Amino acid sequence: MAELRWNPLLGTWTIVAAKRQQRPNLKEDYCPFCPKDNPALPKNYEVFMYPNDFPALSDGYNGSLGIIEDGFYQKASAKGNCEVILYSSDHHLQLHQLSDTHIEKLMQLWKERFSFYKQKKLIQYVFEFENRGKEVGVTMYHPHGQLYAFPYVPQKIEQELSQSEKYFQEKGTHLFDEMIKAEKSDGRRIIFETANFIVFLPYFTDYPYGIFIVSKIPILFIDELNTSQLAELGKVIRDVCGMFDNLYGQTFPYMMCMHQGVINNVKWADQKDFYRFHIEYYPPLRAKGVVKYYASAETGAWAATNPRLVEETALELKTALEKYRSK
Repeated sequence: MAELRWNPLLGTWTIVAAKRQQRPNLKEDYCPFCPKDNPALPKNYEVFMYPNDFPALSDGYNGSLGIIEDGFYQKASAKGNCEVILYSSDHHLQLHQLSDTHIEKLMQLWKERFSFYKQKKLIQYVFEFENRGKEVGVTMYHPHGQLYAFPYVPQKIEQELSQSEKYFQEKGTHLFDEMIKAEKSDGRRIIFETANFIVFLPYFTDYPYGIFIVSKIPILFIDELNTSQLAELGKVIRDVCGMFDNLYGQTFPYMMCMHQGVINNVKWADQKDFYRFHIEYYPPLRAKGVVKYYASAETGAWAATNPRLVEETALELKTALEKYRSK
């Protein structure tokens, strides 16, 4: 049975989900996301939402969190939900190989699932993401992303909101607009941009290839994008995936994380004044075949360290993007 346990040192919840220990290492000839192996799936689907078989959050999204005193500590039921977003019925199809109409349908599914949970009053944060590659612990290689619907605001999002609000109060300007302005003024770290989105390797990134996709328009949520803007975002994400795969000529591992605004939380009622929809990537490689590990200083002290010069790795990414687009 999963539960939430309060960490009084950090002021946040830890999800304890012992069932996830039972996740299998799958045989090469079997995949639960392929229609031939799972009769619950439609045949030849393009995109599909599949309930997570080993959810970290699984106690629904109605009622209250129900905090319980556990001696000195506190715990609560693991309210919320977890879903798998399947990109295709084709086990070997990569995200950067999806057609325009296919990638638009994927973005639409992300949008629909976000809108669904936005209406659930217990849910405070909808986190849409993708883990790719064995280097980040992936055990199922079928192309897919995931969604976690949290009954609280995760700590990193809380920190981003707090810093963005502080900047707005002190400077009177929007932190994300200022970040975009600074990156465009320098130019070296910008990978590419479109009408509504800009892709850059931030000045401060701790991952050598940890790019951001930032909305240039003032939105908080994916469901604020209209049809053409949603299609544009899909193509940007597709280009990023293709760029990564052409960097070292391999399926490039990464963690892709959509950072959206908070929902159903009065504390952040004014968040649109200072926060912005964006996507952060955490690719674990620092060179071909060489993993950048988060060791003691990074994990135990949150002292981020980037072993590569950002301006150099940005140039590598631009070259990889040109190679992908030339194909």
